[in-house]
Amino acid sequence: MTRVTHKFRLSLALLSLPFFLWPGLLLVRDLCDPAMRGPGIPQRARELHANLTPKIATWARARVASRRAERTLLADVPTNEWPLFTAVYYLMATESLVIDWESRGRPGTSPAVEAASTVAACKELLLDPSHHSWVRRHWGEDYMHDRNVFFRSLIIAGLSSYERITRDGTAVPTLRDQVETLSAALDASTLGVLEDYPHETYPIDVLAAVGFIQRADAVLGTDHSAFVTRSRRAFSGARLDDLGLVPFRVALPSGAFVQPSRGIGTSWILLFAPDLYGHATARDWYQRYERSSYQRRGWAEGFREYARGRDSQEFGFEIDAGPVIDGFGTAASAFAIAAARRNGRFDHGYALSAQLSAASWTLPGGTLLFPRLASHAAEAPYLGEAAILCFLTVQPARGAEIVRARGLPGLASIGLLVFFGVPALLWRSWWRRARRQK
Repeated sequence: MTRVTHKFRLSLALLSLPFFLWPGLLLVRDLCDPAMRGPGIPQRARELHANLTPKIATWARARVASRRAERTLLADVPTNEWPLFTAVYYLMATESLVIDWESRGRPGTSPAVEAASTVAACKELLLDPSHHSWVRRHWGEDYMHDRNVFFRSLIIAGLSSYERITRDGTAVPTLRDQVETLSAALDASTLGVLEDYPHETYPIDVLAAVGFIQRADAVLGTDHSAFVTRSRRAFSGARLDDLGLVPFRVALPSGAFVQPSRGIGTSWILLFAPDLYGHATARDWYQRYERSSYQRRGWAEGFREYARGRDSQEFGFEIDAGPVIDGFGTAASAFAIAAARRNGRFDHGYALSAQLSAASWTLPGGTLLFPRLASHAAEAPYLGEAAILCFLTVQPARGAEIVRARGLPGLASIGLLVFFGVPALLWRSWWRRARRQK
C-alpha cells in the first residue's frame, strides 16, 4: 500500500509539470513580453496562429463538405454565427501578421504563404451557400442586398482580409458588391442604421460595418470617406444613451432604445472608433466607458457587461456576453483587449491580456483549455482561440496616444500561485514520502 501511495504521489507530481508548470512558464513569458505591454505582435499570438492554422483548415473544409450548416435551427446563434466569426477572426489576425512581416522586413517565409491553405479554406466557408442558410431564411433570396447588416459586415471583413493577404483578386467582385450596396443602403436610411435580423437593429453592428467598409477601401482602391462622415449621424446626439455611448439595440423606425450600451458592444465598436471618427471621439467614448464600467476587484480587473448603477445581475450568462462573473463581462473584457490596444491603452490591454493568459490554461500542444471549452465543440471549436489571436494582433491606430502598462492584475498573480504552487506542493509531498521510506 505504501509503494502504491508513493507511485501515485510521483505520478501526480510528474503530471503537474505539463499541466501546471508549463502553463505557468508561458504565463511568465507573456507577462514579460514587450508586445503585451506595448505595440507589437506578442509571442503568444505567433504560437497560437501556428497552432490553429492546420486545425482551422481541416475544420473549415470538413464543415463545408458536410453541408451541416443547412440543418441548423433559425435561432441557434452559436451554430449559425460562430463558424463565420471563427473564419473572420483568423483572417483578420493573419492579415495583421502579414502586415507586421512586411513592415518589419522579417526573415523567413511570409505568414501569407504559411497560412495559404487555411486562408483559402476560410474564404470558402464564408462564401459557402450552406453557411448562408439561416440569413436566407430570414431575408429570402435577396439576403445579400436586403438589410442583413451583421452577416454582410462579416463577409466584407473576411474578404477584405483575404484579399489583403493573397492579392489574388478572386474575392474582389463579391467584396465590391457588398461594400457598395451596403454603404448605399445605410447612407439612404433615415437614421443611418438598418436591421441585422427582421425587427432586430443593433447600432454596434452598424458601426462595425462602417469600419469594415472603410478598411475595404484600402483593398478595393475606393473612397467611402464621405459615407463615413455621414454615418456619424447614427452615433451622436440623441442617438447616444444616457452615458453618451452607442446603444446596444434600438427599434426601427423610431430609433427608440431597446437596450442601452453594454460591455460587449462598446468594447467591439471602440476597435473601429479611432479610424472612423478620430482620436477625440474615440478617447471620449473610451473614457466614458472606463468611468461607467471598468472595475478593479481584489482578484481581477476589467469591464463590466452592464454599467454600474443599472439594474442587472452580477452573475449570470447571456449568449452575446458569455458568463457574467462578479459584474465582469468575460466577452466584454476579452473584446476590450483589442479596443485597448487600438486606442493605445496598454494599461488596460496588458492587464486584460495577462489575466487572459492566466485564465486560458495552455495545455501541452498549445490548446487554450478554457477558451476551447467555452466554444461550441460541435460547430465552432476554435472560436475562442481565434478571437484571442485576433485581439492580440491588433496594433494602435496611427497617432494614438500610448498609455503604458502598469502593475500585475490579481488574476495573473493567482495564476502564478496556482501554476507554480501546485507542482511545488505535489513534489514536496512526494519528496517527504520518499525520505520516510529510506
